[in-house]
Amino acid sequence: MTDGLFAGLKVIDCASWIAGPAAATILSDFGAEVIKIEPPGAGDPWRASPPVPGKVTDYWWQLTSRNKRSLAIDLKHPEGLAVLRRLVGSSDVFITNFPLPVRERLQIAAADLLAINPRLVYGSISAYGEVGDEAARTGFDATAYWARTGLMDMVRATPETEPVRSMPGMGDHPTATALYAAIVTALYRREKTGRGGVARTSLLQNGLWANGCYVQNRLFGEHVRHRPPRSDTPSALANHYRCRDGRWFLMALHNEARQLAAFLKAIDAEHLVQDPRFATQPDRRANHKVLTAILEDIFVTRDLAEWRPILEKAGVTFGAVCTVDEAADDPQAIGIGALVPFADGANLTVSSPFQLDGETKVAPARAPAVGQHSEAVLRDAGYAAGEIEKLKALGVLQQ
Repeated sequence: MTDGLFAGLKVIDCASWIAGPAAATILSDFGAEVIKIEPPGAGDPWRASPPVPGKVTDYWWQLTSRNKRSLAIDLKHPEGLAVLRRLVGSSDVFITNFPLPVRERLQIAAADLLAINPRLVYGSISAYGEVGDEAARTGFDATAYWARTGLMDMVRATPETEPVRSMPGMGDHPTATALYAAIVTALYRREKTGRGGVARTSLLQNGLWANGCYVQNRLFGEHVRHRPPRSDTPSALANHYRCRDGRWFLMALHNEARQLAAFLKAIDAEHLVQDPRFATQPDRRANHKVLTAILEDIFVTRDLAEWRPILEKAGVTFGAVCTVDEAADDPQAIGIGALVPFADGANLTVSSPFQLDGETKVAPARAPAVGQHSEAVLRDAGYAAGEIEKLKALGVLQQ
């Protein structure tokens, strides 16, 4: 038993890959007991996705499976399904992303499990939702979140540029946060009514939410054009620029009336204040290509490290285009608890993206091996030693 806000909350993670399990990870960060259901043998297929060619270290598995106990059991076997149903009877949350036909075939659909435990919160995640012609269709965040919702199309540098691939988990992790929110909302309702129920979301919904600004434009009848290339962006003051050392930064100077004069003075371009081409905001918009070219010539004269204090002193909002190496060693990220050490202190991991005043997250424990806690989980559920040995002999249970 762990300490934390959700201490005593029992969660079954019967999902695979990223979004569903990551929602369970967030619950575990605040003390929930999470049992990870995996098939015997290789376990969750997410384990077999090494991020670095030639290396077998399960970096990604450590991220979304920390704090969990692994129960490796064959749900296709009647005895294995009976174990799961018994666990469901005393659990608070059940999470799955299995395709709807698979849930029906395994008898783990919401109706099956809520009949056993009406107080259960059934956290359901799918690619395209659970109604309509595509309810049974499978998908990943790259297909359902990134490609389907216009995001992949809209981030191209120009309409002619080939679409850009998403990063692993880029849509799964935000979707996991949405599922977590749905589950916690359902738990709040249960506190008021005593009733559990289904809390659901989909990759499609979350991708549309992420691309909500442009999609909302279209919903009001506006034609949404591709964003122009950086050399033709409408505001030269909200653009990205390359420095002498090849590093880029993104500037977002939106309050031009208040900030422009100080900015131009800071970059030794105070003479531009008197330039009639840039006298007013409409003038600067009309001559944005010219102003962009002028700023390019200025910023390329110094390294990023030199520009940082100059822009900061001028009160300009900007951000360096950082590498993953820099993001993983960011003292600000460490300071705010976005990157935290594992309980053994050997490495850092990425924490769930919020904190609560007065609540301390559980120190992240290493992700489990396949079936590492099978016997312990069954003993806690009241199984006798003989029953456990029988399940092993049947090939249903792996330790």
